[in-house]
Amino acid sequence: MQHVYETRDDFLEFCRLEGEEADKNRTKYIPIFPKTIVNKVTSPDVGMQFSMNPYQGCEHGCVYCYARNTHEFWGYSAGLDFERKILIKKDAPKLLEAKIKNKNWKAATIVMSGNTDCYQPAEKKFEITRQCLKVFLKYRHPVGIITKNALVLRDLDLLKELAKDGLIGVNISVTSLSEKTRRILEPRTVSIKKRLETIRILSENDIPVNAMLAPIIPGINSHEILSLAKAVAENGASSMAFTVVRLNGAIGQIFTTAFTSGSLGEHGIS
Repeated sequence: MQHVYETRDDFLEFCRLEGEEADKNRTKYIPIFPKTIVNKVTSPDVGMQFSMNPYQGCEHGCVYCYARNTHEFWGYSAGLDFERKILIKKDAPKLLEAKIKNKNWKAATIVMSGNTDCYQPAEKKFEITRQCLKVFLKYRHPVGIITKNALVLRDLDLLKELAKDGLIGVNISVTSLSEKTRRILEPRTVSIKKRLETIRILSENDIPVNAMLAPIIPGINSHEILSLAKAVAENGASSMAFTVVRLNGAIGQIFTTAFTSGSLGEHGIS
């Protein structure tokens, strides 16, 4: 997929009225070097014990994303910085292997993407997720994946091998069946059609797929719950779950702006 950048007249007019220069920023990939990669999840609201995130920040730009607030811990904004300044953990595979080999570690499912999508566009360039999956396969260690990107199909070879021993579960997020709604909520994600196709292909290859109908937003996609459930079931999802949107921290303003302007990316929040 080729990324195309367009300078729109309405955006230029907005900049003129605000006395600002047109934004010329592009996504920046910033290497960071954490000492650990596996995080213990203590929240009772999240159905996982351990998670890991090869990337911080996410180019998908989902306006409701709860992970936006965590970018502020790194000194960046929860708005456009979250989408354009992606922190890359190149040592993730090495750190993961060290964790698994630690004599005190007791094997438990580690979920990739507990915070940000491990198959966001950066993965196509860096392949950190794929390298981590090789580590999981090497040690026959259970792993879960949460994503809304069809790029997960690139690693079908590794997923099939993990599935043979019941070591993998994939969660595909499907928020709406309306492309108009998707483009506002999730401006740089794959189409709904492609997402349902991803569920189908994974299922056909005996890889367990849980469909995440999330987030459910009253008045926006809440009327779609039954239709969403039917669509994911017809494409082979073996289970489904949902969460309700939470607009805490900076997310409320970003979410409101997205629906006021019709798109977060047109006017943005820095």
